[in-house]
Amino acid sequence: MTSATPRPAPADRSEAVLSRLQLLVTRKLDGLLQGDYAGLLPGPGSEAGESREYRPGDDVRRMDWPVTARTTMPHVRRTIADRELETWLAVDLSASLDFGTGRWLKREVVIAAAAAITHLTVRGGNRVGAVIGTGSATTPPSGRRRVAAPPAGPGGLTRLPARNGRREAQGLLRAIAGTEVRPGRSDLGALVDMLNRPPRRRGVAVVISDFLAPPAQWSRPLRKLRVRHDVVAVEVVDPRELELPDVGVLPVVDPETGELHEVQTADPRLRRRYAEAAAAQRAEISTALRAAGAAHLRLRTDRDWLLDMVRFVAAQRHARTRGTTR
Repeated sequence: MTSATPRPAPADRSEAVLSRLQLLVTRKLDGLLQGDYAGLLPGPGSEAGESREYRPGDDVRRMDWPVTARTTMPHVRRTIADRELETWLAVDLSASLDFGTGRWLKREVVIAAAAAITHLTVRGGNRVGAVIGTGSATTPPSGRRRVAAPPAGPGGLTRLPARNGRREAQGLLRAIAGTEVRPGRSDLGALVDMLNRPPRRRGVAVVISDFLAPPAQWSRPLRKLRVRHDVVAVEVVDPRELELPDVGVLPVVDPETGELHEVQTADPRLRRRYAEAAAAQRAEISTALRAAGAAHLRLRTDRDWLLDMVRFVAAQRHARTRGTTR
């Protein structure tokens, strides 16, 4: 009788994933997104530049009213991108992220997205900070020590101060990867609102989540955040959240409550209703993000997340060079 190979502990798995990501991100991202500005997005900056005619999609807050009055044509003021940019990550690590049926767990894609964004941002003296949210329920210690991470504050929320330098960025990523996912759902609205306090100078805010919380909970804080910052929403999705396979009776466990349900997936009507409800849910999320003015990136556990991210960043930069922002 042979003994089964034990599965790695969640902490070990996260550390191993993070170690692989360091090499993967460095090898594939370096050189792919070259440009005048080396950050995640070419931020609008604070130093005034030249004016040009208004184009649909331009930020109306940059209207150049004197030139508009002289020419009788709407003009906007270009700004020179700030070289020292402050980027904040809002990382949602609810229990629903410990799930995945593709190449990755959703939690691993969250860590991967944070690693890629940090890698793109930390150059040029840019500073990166993070707020982390996980379930509010308490669980007994597992006996195996996780990667050192600051203790969660009230409501399962943790703040990591913004610092520059690659060493500090690596420490931030290890703290994110070492955060223990606790039962229950984090308050995504409160997590996003942590980026609004205290007020900071204009920068980039990136929210990484599966956004399964009701949009009414997080849409208003996200709109408030967009008033002052460029906002990027990274939505992490697993294919089984969009449709069910035909595999007969499927035991399903809610990772946030531990409740077990048995679903008869052989019923085509059930699979159709599930797919329709999932599509409606994702459409509602997309609508709420668009209404908040956030740039929306969807990453799937069964796809090449790095290629999707490269395409997204390249499209955002191309849109900004044409004068549009979304």
